[in-house]
Amino acid sequence: MSEFDVLAISPKDADAPAKFAKSLRETGFAILKDHDMTPAEIDKMYDAWAGWFATDERFDFAVKPGTSDGYFGMKSENAKGATHKDLKEFFHVYQNKEVPKSVEPVTRDFNEKLIKIGHMLLEWLDQETPQDVKDIMSEPMVNMVKGSDSNLLRILHYPPLPDDVEPGETRAAAHEDINLITLLVTGSEPGLQAQDVNGTWHDVPCQAGYITINSGDMLSQASKGYYPSTPHRVINPEKQENRSRYSMPLFMHPRPDVVLDHQTAGEFLDQRLKEIGLK
Repeated sequence: MSEFDVLAISPKDADAPAKFAKSLRETGFAILKDHDMTPAEIDKMYDAWAGWFATDERFDFAVKPGTSDGYFGMKSENAKGATHKDLKEFFHVYQNKEVPKSVEPVTRDFNEKLIKIGHMLLEWLDQETPQDVKDIMSEPMVNMVKGSDSNLLRILHYPPLPDDVEPGETRAAAHEDINLITLLVTGSEPGLQAQDVNGTWHDVPCQAGYITINSGDMLSQASKGYYPSTPHRVINPEKQENRSRYSMPLFMHPRPDVVLDHQTAGEFLDQRLKEIGLK
């Protein structure tokens, strides 16, 4: 593959499931347009959380030892194998965990709608994945997330870069996601890049209204590599564009008991959280 040909797909297309599976298979990424999430709803979420990150209330929600919900301060996480911590702070939203009251109504609604879209996309994959690949999976992909309370909506804030950034420090170092699939509404600023099979980095389209989807390590493992988990990163901005960036990925996670390959989703998640410094 010499180019990073990520397909932009509308649910209205008769061949939408086939296009989605093809794009995810060939690049690890796909783009969804013409979905039910309106630009106004996305802007409302960004505005609400930008206001919240500007307050000291975030420290009241600091993540507690042994838990994974709440606020994570600057330089809490590193990519697997990276020597530097990422230049970001973030909040972990789970369906059954506490969310700040000031942002709760808009966040719950946003989260529910994205999860619904995620279920549709996994149904598309179940429909289009070759039978021999489905045969090696422990259960249909959409079933893996039914009843899961592990789905994670991560609200990310990348502050303007300070003057003393060390060489090698970046907003998000190259990494693969842990989960089945990730749904990412367009970020407030550009910066997301994905890597093709030749090692070349490409800007991921940042058009308003797009939802970028990528496959994660759990899907790659469950499909024995049929759906690749593609490296991606968030690069540092140029000086003239050095301002806050917000991003809101939804990580679709299977139930912890789901068997991926030689281990369960719960075992795999625990292993990876330790590798990236979150456990």
